[in-house]
Amino acid sequence: MSIFRLAIPSPLRRLFDYLPPEGTDLSNIKPGIRVTAPFGRRDVIGILVEVTDQSEFAHNKLKRAKSILDTEPPLPQHLFKLARWAASYYQHPEGDALQQAIPTLLRKGAPCEHQHEILWRAAPDASIAQLKSNASRQIELLNLLLEHPQGISTDAIRAEGGHTSALSTLEEKELAESFHREHKQNNQQILHEAPLALNAEQQSCLHEINSRKGFACILLEGVTGSGKTEVYLQAIEKALKEGKQALVLVPEIGLTPQTVSRFKQRFSVPIVALHSNLTDRQRLDAWLQAREGIARIIIGTRSAIFTPLQTPGIIIIDEEHDPSFKQQDGFRYSARDLAVLRARHENTPIILGSATPSLESLHNAVEGKYHWLKLTQRAGNSSPPEFKLLDIRQENLNDGLSEQLISAIRSHLEGGTQVLLFLNRRGFSPTLTCHDCGWIADCNRCDAHMTLHQSPPHLHCHHCDKQSGIPQRCPECNSDQLQPVGVGTERSEQALQKLFPDFPVIRVDRDSTQRKHSMQEIMQQVNTGNPCILVGTQMLAKGHHFPKVTLVAIINADSGLFSADFRGMERTAQLILQVAGRAGRADHPGKVMMQTYHSDHPTLQTLVNHGYSAFAQEELHNRKIAQLPPFTHYALLRAETSIKGRAESFLGALRQQLEDDMLLPHGVHWIGPFPSPMEKRAGMHRAQLMIYAQDRRSLHQLLANLCWYLEQNKEARKVRWSIDVDPADTF
Repeated sequence: MSIFRLAIPSPLRRLFDYLPPEGTDLSNIKPGIRVTAPFGRRDVIGILVEVTDQSEFAHNKLKRAKSILDTEPPLPQHLFKLARWAASYYQHPEGDALQQAIPTLLRKGAPCEHQHEILWRAAPDASIAQLKSNASRQIELLNLLLEHPQGISTDAIRAEGGHTSALSTLEEKELAESFHREHKQNNQQILHEAPLALNAEQQSCLHEINSRKGFACILLEGVTGSGKTEVYLQAIEKALKEGKQALVLVPEIGLTPQTVSRFKQRFSVPIVALHSNLTDRQRLDAWLQAREGIARIIIGTRSAIFTPLQTPGIIIIDEEHDPSFKQQDGFRYSARDLAVLRARHENTPIILGSATPSLESLHNAVEGKYHWLKLTQRAGNSSPPEFKLLDIRQENLNDGLSEQLISAIRSHLEGGTQVLLFLNRRGFSPTLTCHDCGWIADCNRCDAHMTLHQSPPHLHCHHCDKQSGIPQRCPECNSDQLQPVGVGTERSEQALQKLFPDFPVIRVDRDSTQRKHSMQEIMQQVNTGNPCILVGTQMLAKGHHFPKVTLVAIINADSGLFSADFRGMERTAQLILQVAGRAGRADHPGKVMMQTYHSDHPTLQTLVNHGYSAFAQEELHNRKIAQLPPFTHYALLRAETSIKGRAESFLGALRQQLEDDMLLPHGVHWIGPFPSPMEKRAGMHRAQLMIYAQDRRSLHQLLANLCWYLEQNKEARKVRWSIDVDPADTF
């Protein structure tokens, strides 16, 4: 007897056995199709993993699946296997991982077809004379079909006032027929505009990329403004001329419209975007266009890595160092790492591009696993920006701005150019305090301060999203001497407007760009080239091209220098250089001024005087001595509970039990448990246990056993636990 083994979206790390639906023809059943099956008290959409004749349960105990939704699997087999492999590697329930790999509408059971895929038209010999004169609805409907010989959808029929209920009657009378919409391939020219001329370095890199046959992982390290995007565009052009498709991943939704616009300006082929701001319907239609080869270039964020391509030709990961390529909750996969594996399966080249590559990628390049290409010169006539550290110790600041910086801003604005101020803090100020008793506005659900916002006025915790009004008096001593502490983007914006009333001040952060198309409108205003001041968070640091920005000011260069996360120094260096890279494009020389209380800090000195390569070399040396990634592999077992201390004691008892009951694989070690860097978040008390090993196989052997152990453990049901493999941070 045949048995369906289904991956069901549930927190359980196992597959479930079902009997096939009644009357199923098993000859055309393929792994990867969607199946509706009862699960508890509800019906769910499962994905068929295999058909077998073995089960650990008696056949009469098995439930029967209800229906089969697909004739062909939505995902091609290599992506189906990739999603299963990712579930295993990242220790995530397989059913949920496979669901994450397909669009939301398919998870809900919608047909795997375009909107209005099924159209209706009149049969070739149909005429009104074949209907009875009193069949008014059928006559109206047939007239409508005759008016649309190319076909019309049921939605359009309803919009025209037609009665879709009469379609089946006309079909029975052989007066109407349904058919699938044909998607014609676009055979127009590939290019809208001619490629730009490449300098010698760009030409050399492009030649290296284009000469690779089949799979090759290429790390393209290029200083900001070196023309990496032009190399991408010309590498994609080659793939398109060979009749293939390109998949481009960018780290942020905010960059997607800008990237799509740039690509549409260059290419005349169909281009689609995939990101979370699309509706479910838009996302499925774009996904299907990619799968069917209609879309030739696919641009997306992290989740687009599972988008199927009919003729894969090249994969590009822009800003590959960005931590947003790693999912931080649920299915904690790395899109960058999966992209490399996918490119190997599809036998296509993959480009990892960045001005500040991750230390993992640099290590792979040094080891010879990646082809390492470098762009050391800025494109065109632009020269690297000049760096200057401003020591602000013992200096009176004007809303966080030193007199030297204010003078430099004025000089650049009066010279007709633009200024960018970087401050990675939203809101008006980081918190509110009482001048009389020292009370601080803390979040009662997190170990964090509430951020003060003034537009609209409120206190906001950016960790759990709790919001409250601004108190008029101190809740501790009833004083009215409440004062903001520190500087956020709103406060900087307000201060700059007072200092420079004749110039527009444009704030760019998550609050100011919530409205649809707001980011595009801001970019249009900046790109006019008129003198202005941009003030914002790291949204400004990634991928934007500001040709008239000649001064970049980093208000607090010390942020991250003393992070508890071992990646803190790397992230700080990357952010500083990415922001600095916005200065001095085209014919306008750039300057970067960094306010700091630690101007003699070795990391800042190395970055300013010797650049990212020197910093990365030092940091890799330190990581090797400390046996930290990429020289070792590790995972975090996290636990959280609403009761203080329970998560840590649970992990401590678990470690003791495992040491007593289970032999650790050779070379596997653990550290902890210890409280998370932010112990309390969103009302939950959190702790973690670090597990690490030099051998990846040994680590995963332990993690697989650990997951099985936790699922059987009654105490584990009293906490919320998760495993994060290759975590991007330790918070």
